[in-house]
Amino acid sequence: MRLHVGCAMWTHKPWQGRLLPHPLPQDERLRAYASWCNAVEGNTTFYATPARGAVESWARQTAPDFRLVVKLPRQITHGHRLTGAGEELRAFLEAIEPLGPRAHALWVQLPGSFGPADLGVLAAFLRGLPAAHRYAVEVRHRAFFEDARAGSLLERVLSGAGAEWVPFDTTTLFRSPPTSDAERDAWTKKPRLPLRTRALTDRPIVRYLGRDDTARTVEGWRHWVGTVAEWLREGRSPTVFVHTPDNAEALVLARRFHDEVRAVLPEVEPLPEPVPAEPPTLF
Repeated sequence: MRLHVGCAMWTHKPWQGRLLPHPLPQDERLRAYASWCNAVEGNTTFYATPARGAVESWARQTAPDFRLVVKLPRQITHGHRLTGAGEELRAFLEAIEPLGPRAHALWVQLPGSFGPADLGVLAAFLRGLPAAHRYAVEVRHRAFFEDARAGSLLERVLSGAGAEWVPFDTTTLFRSPPTSDAERDAWTKKPRLPLRTRALTDRPIVRYLGRDDTARTVEGWRHWVGTVAEWLREGRSPTVFVHTPDNAEALVLARRFHDEVRAVLPEVEPLPEPVPAEPPTLF
C-alpha cells in the first residue's frame, strides 16, 4: 500500500541549504528532492517541450517507481486547444520517452474557457493519444463543477479514455482573505472552483493549495486525509500534491500529509529519509 506525495517543483530557493543541500549541480537537484517526496508535478513542460537530454537526467536521478505527472505544453492545450497539434504532440512524446514508468500520467491542463461545448474536441484528442501512457485532465470551467449534466458528460468522456479528472482544491485559499503578499498574488491567479473529491480511475491525482500559515493548510486538508485513506482501502494508488502560495514549507507539508494518512492506515509504506541539508557556502 503506497501513497505518493509531492510538490509543484523540485527546486525552490527557500529550500536551499535549509531542507535540501546547497549548492547542488543541476543534475543532482531532483535526486535530492526525491529523498523527501516520491512524486512531483512536471509544470516546467507546460512552458516548453524539454530537451531529451534533460529528461534523461530526470530519469537517472529517480527510481522507476518515482512519479512525474507531466504537463502537456501550453502550445497544445491553450494555443491549439487540442486540435491540429500533431507535430508538437509527437515532439513532446519523443522528448519524455526516457522517463519510462516514471511518467505516471500525462497531464492535460485546459484553459478556463474550455467548456462543455468543447467536449467533442477533448474526446477526439484523447482517442488519438497512444495507449502506452495514462492521462489526467484538469478543467477550470465552472460549468463542469456546477452543472450536473456538464460534469456527467465530462466524466463519460474521461472514463471512455481511462483518464482521470484532476481536482485543484483551492477552497482553503479562498476561505478567508489573504494575509501575505504570496496569498494576495495567488488570489489573482488561482482558479476559484467548487471542491471535487470523486475518483474515476485506480490512480487518482489531487492538487491541494493551502495557505502560508501551516495550521490553516493542515486544517484545510482534513477531508483529503480521509478521502485518500478510503481510496487506499479500495485498492487505488493516489498521488497528492501539496501547494502553498509561497511553497516555502511545501516539502515538509507533503511529508506531513503522508504521515497523517499513515496514522490512519499504518500499513502505508513510509517515505525515504531525506538527505541531510548542508549549510550554504560562499564559494
